[in-house]
This record gives sequence, C-alpha cells and structure tokens, in this order.
Amino acid sequence: MTDDHLLEVKNVHAGYIKDVDILQGVNFWVDQGELVTVIGPNGAGKSTLVKTIFGLLTPHTGSITFKGENIVGLKSNQIVQKGMCYTPQISNVFPSLSIEENLEMGAFVRNIALKPLKDKIFTMFPRLADRRHQRAGTLSGGERQMLAMGKALMLEPDLLLLDEPSAALSPILVTQVFEQIKQINQEGTAIVLVEQNARKALEMAHRGYVLESGRDAISGPGLELLNDPKVGELYLGVSRGH
Repeated sequence: MTDDHLLEVKNVHAGYIKDVDILQGVNFWVDQGELVTVIGPNGAGKSTLVKTIFGLLTPHTGSITFKGENIVGLKSNQIVQKGMCYTPQISNVFPSLSIEENLEMGAFVRNIALKPLKDKIFTMFPRLADRRHQRAGTLSGGERQMLAMGKALMLEPDLLLLDEPSAALSPILVTQVFEQIKQINQEGTAIVLVEQNARKALEMAHRGYVLESGRDAISGPGLELLNDPKVGELYLGVSRGH
C-alpha cells in the first residue's frame, strides 16, 4: 500500500523538455528514518530524480506520494511545508549573509522560537558555531555544505534530499560531511543521498538504487550492492580480475 512508505515514486517519466524524458519509468521508495543512496553514471538522471520529487520538475507520467499524499503538481514551497527539504549541489547558501542569518532564513516558514533550533544545529556542526557571524561566502566548500544541511534542518524535515554533498571536497572534508549525514539520519531524519562517491555512500546506506539511462536498474541493501560484482565493475571501479 502506498501510505506504508514515507515517499514512493511510481513509474515516473520526467525531463526538462517536452517529449524528451531523462527519467524513463523510475520506481523508488523511502521509509521513515531510512538513508537511501542513489548512484549511477553521469547523465543517468540522479539529480533529475530529486528535482522531480521536490517539485522543481513535473513528471510527464507517473505518481509521487509523500506521507500517503500525491504531491505531483505541488510547488516546492508547498512540499517544504509537508516536511521535505532539498539541498542542491550548488547555490545552496546565501553568500552575503552570515551563517546565523542563513540558518534563520532556512526557517522562514516557521512561526516558532529559533534559538533552540539554532543551538541544536551549532551543536551538530561545531565548525559553524565558531564562525556564526562570518559571511557564508567566505566559507570553505565543506563548511558551506554543512551550512546548507543545517539550513535545511532548521525546518526539522521528515525527509532530506541531498544532491552530491561531497562534490569538489577534499577527502578529509568528504569524511566529515558523510559523518554529519550519518548523524542526521541517526537522529531520525530520512535521507535520499545522490552521490558520485558511490562506495562511501553505499557503505552507510540502508538501501541503494543504481540508476542507468533514467531507470532504476538495480536496487537492494547498501552493503549488498557494494559487494555485487556487476555494481562493482560498472560503478565502483572494481575489476573482476580476469
């Protein structure tokens, strides 16, 4: 039944131009509190999938339900109010505002006291707490990613969509950002993680999906996909050693 899942995507076709579908019948679901990773080659439709879920693209066919309710046709701000947030890969903070102001902007739709929420985010991301009055535009790539996630968490979403959070980060920062993602998930937020860093993402995922040419080609528990020879050869750079 549809409302068993927090999010369910059924047979979705979507793209940026009429009659040209990047997603070609994707089926995908996320349960409450799950961390689900989406991997696949460039152009497979990973970012298109999260943009479609978040209402930035409208599917040509298919259904998307969130908490048992059809959200196709809703605008992103309406989807946010239902408890879903999206952190894009780029342009995900306000560079001219301070870290603290960015967090406050993240909660603009909420009519509640923000200090307890900000304190919670600063506890989770100590690097941001130390620089709370610094302009976001002066932050490193890793700090900016942490701020983008913190900004989304100000809404206390049930589901957080993360698009390539480790892109262009140094290995040490990748590790830190992934640790934060794991912590966010352990505190109860379900996460859809779109990642090029397939190995690291699958290691910590409850389940994973491999997208190929706009379809969900392979899916299963994260560690199972990590050890699948086909996935290894195609996406993890593992040779079968002929």
